[in-house]
This record gives sequence, C-alpha cells and structure tokens, in this order.
Amino acid sequence: MKIKLVTLSLALLATGGAYAQSNDTLAKVKASGVVTMGVRDSSGALSYTVGAGQYVGFHVEICQRILANVEKAVGRKLDIKYLPVTSQNRIPLVQNGTVDIECGSTTNNATRQKDVAFLPTTFVEEVRIAVKTNSGINSIADLTGKNVATTTGTTSVQTLRKHQRAAGVDFKEIFGKDHSDSFLLLESGRAEAFVMDGAILAGNIAMSRAPADFKIVGEVLSVEPIAIMVRRDDAAFKKIGDDTVKELLKSGEIAKLWDKWFIKPIPPKNTAVGYAVSQSTKEAWAMPNDKPMEDYAKK
Repeated sequence: MKIKLVTLSLALLATGGAYAQSNDTLAKVKASGVVTMGVRDSSGALSYTVGAGQYVGFHVEICQRILANVEKAVGRKLDIKYLPVTSQNRIPLVQNGTVDIECGSTTNNATRQKDVAFLPTTFVEEVRIAVKTNSGINSIADLTGKNVATTTGTTSVQTLRKHQRAAGVDFKEIFGKDHSDSFLLLESGRAEAFVMDGAILAGNIAMSRAPADFKIVGEVLSVEPIAIMVRRDDAAFKKIGDDTVKELLKSGEIAKLWDKWFIKPIPPKNTAVGYAVSQSTKEAWAMPNDKPMEDYAKK
C-alpha cells in the first residue's frame, strides 16, 4: 500500500502543474467540487492516521474548519480528499496544485516562503531529542558516537549540528522516510536518538507500544513556528484561511482544540500526549502573524 501511495504522489507531481499556473484555488474547487487536504501519517497529534484512510489531529481539524468556510465562499458542498504527503514532497505538491491546503507539521521559514504561503502560526515548536529511558543520554554531549535519526526532508539534524553545544560532538545521521519510520529506528535500536519537533516526539511516544520506555531530553535546539501551508499568490484562498484561524484565536476555540488533541486521550489507543501549550505558542496566539522562523531567532 505504501508503494502505491508513493507512486500516486509521483504521478500527481507530474500532472498537477496545470492548476499551479492560475493559483485560483477557489475557482478550481468550485468547478471541480473537490478540495484536497495534504495530511501526515505520523506528525504527532497535529496530523496522523487512525487507519482506513482516516486522518485526524489538531491541524486536520483546523483545516476542516477552514474548508467549511471555503464551501460557504464557493456556494457548494465540497468533497474533501485526504492525500498523505511527506517532508520531501509536501511543498512541490502544494506548488503544483495537487494539494490545496497542507495540514501537517511544516515549519514556516524564509526559504519556504519563497515557494509557498503560510497561515497565521498555530503552534510554536521546540526541537528536542527523544531517546530510550535507559539509554543514559541526557544532552547533546551524550550523542558522541551515536546514531541519530531524523526524517528525510526536515531540518532537525542540521539544526542540531549548528547548535553551539554540538561543537565537537561526532554522531552519524540516519534517515526515516517519515516520522513513524524515524521513530521505528529509535524503537528498534538502530538509532540511539531521534531529533525532531517536541510535539511529534511526544505523539509518537504516546502511541508507541511502551511509552514508558522513551523520554524527551536535552537542550532546546531551536524554536520554530509551525503553520498550515497554502499556495503563494492566492490572496482570496489565503484570506479565508487567515480569517478562520484568527477567529479560532479570538474566540478561544484554539485552546479547546489544543486541549482536545494534546491533553485529553486521543484515538486510536485512547492515550494522552500530555503536551502543554508553551508560552511561545500563547504569544503567537495573542498576536496572529505568519512571520518565518528567522524572525523568532532575532528575539
């Protein structure tokens, strides 16, 4: 099944370009009656699969609210298609019109803003390190000589290498094709650490066979704004997304969604991620913006 999904993504990459020429998502979905949401298989409680082609999570639910407002704007019921994307193909699939809105765990940075647009930040992430509880690893310095896993197409290991406390620390990078695959590298012992967004680490630990066997440790490697992604130069569609997110922030509904997905037990195992909202995220909620990661680094 995974091979079929990869094949499908490649085919869509080849055929989706016609839609990217106009960047008029509202006209496209009104004409077709279909809107495509890019989702992730294992992006913690932000976006994940519960099987049978069903996707849920904090960002998935926010996107469903956005698409309800898109239906009002175009004056018709839309068929929502859920297309699993990866860290590697998510941006090209948005650019070429295959995916209309990407609802995963994408960091908003200056480089990506040259290719896509972001809605207001809904989550400010801290990149951390997950290890086995009995590993003896508690900091960056303890990674010397270790295999460190991360996900292909993400920037986490580069962030680790650039961290001032990583100077002189010699470790080997190994890559998973998606976050669940990267966590499996840790779980199976092929890697001694998994470097990624804290919420993704917490989500994968909560949904693992033995959550008590893992812990999140070490210094905060970077602070990154995470946001929902749409095409560039599509002001009308972006405005609906922006306005929907801002209304969720203004009404306090965003905090209820956070509690639903990060504090309370979630499907399919009815386990709780237990990830409290950070002060940085609260500040982003208080002053909605689509500023890139580099602006956070200037603080």
